[in-house]
Amino acid sequence: MQPCYLGIDVGSVSTNLVVITSTGEVLSSLYIRTHGQPIQAVREGLRRIKANLPENITIAGAGATGSGRYLAGAIVGADIVKNEITAHAVAARQEIPGVQTILEIGGQDSKIIILREGVVTDFAMNTVCAAGTGSFLDQQAARLGIPIENFGELALKARHPVRIAGRCTVFAESDMIHKQQMGHNIEDIIGGLCEALVRNYLNNVAKGKEILPPIVFQGGVAANAGIRAAFKKALGQEIIVPQHFAVMGALGAALLARDYINNNRKTKFKGFEIADQEFRATSFICQGCSNLCEIVNIEEEGSLIARWGSRCGKWDTLGE
Repeated sequence: MQPCYLGIDVGSVSTNLVVITSTGEVLSSLYIRTHGQPIQAVREGLRRIKANLPENITIAGAGATGSGRYLAGAIVGADIVKNEITAHAVAARQEIPGVQTILEIGGQDSKIIILREGVVTDFAMNTVCAAGTGSFLDQQAARLGIPIENFGELALKARHPVRIAGRCTVFAESDMIHKQQMGHNIEDIIGGLCEALVRNYLNNVAKGKEILPPIVFQGGVAANAGIRAAFKKALGQEIIVPQHFAVMGALGAALLARDYINNNRKTKFKGFEIADQEFRATSFICQGCSNLCEIVNIEEEGSLIARWGSRCGKWDTLGE
């Protein structure tokens, strides 16, 4: 049996899974919408990616990342659980050796990661405002009646992109409506929106960062040709989009799991069969001190398998 490694990235918008070989080659990858139900998304993802895999492979290790990493790790029995910064950096370093800057824009947040000589030296995230994220682009595409897949190509046809306020989603939307009422064509408005979102990213998330090439652009929004072109125009540098740009977090988690297991460790992965198990999440407020931490319980078939959320670690457990 060929040993392979599973990576899972659970975010607010999408849940991504990747299976790699011991050499880091991607055997299968999957991008699905979370739809506010991360447990169901992980279970569905496991079913679907198993169906895409050859029968002669075995999962020798599993890793989890993303905002739902602890949940995913508890469900699948992850060997390693890491934050998104580490996972994205590891994946980018594998795909583009020598990378110095990572621009990452997802569905609800965006981040910049600075690497020097393969080591993360700085990073910043924007999780407060959705301006410049994938969900905002989805919303505007729907409002304009344009399939999101065509959004970027239309932006490239802009001859005179209009200037749109990109600092806030509310102002950006009202500004777009105003430009439409003034008679500007849709291509120039979309082109202006792409430039505004990139300007917002560079002035906020990337403020004060030294952006050096090679520059890698990843996350779901990297599929948008208009945003890619706007970054290239603003930075005056080539923008590299890796082959697996939409699932880089999951790829990084799989690579981290491989490296962890290769240090003579045995995997805790429970197997794809857990996709058919019932999981339930509950929570309570700890009254032990003034922090009033929310403690999350994860149960599998009625038995506690994980608990986390306390600042002091009092309640943290892997179950009994």
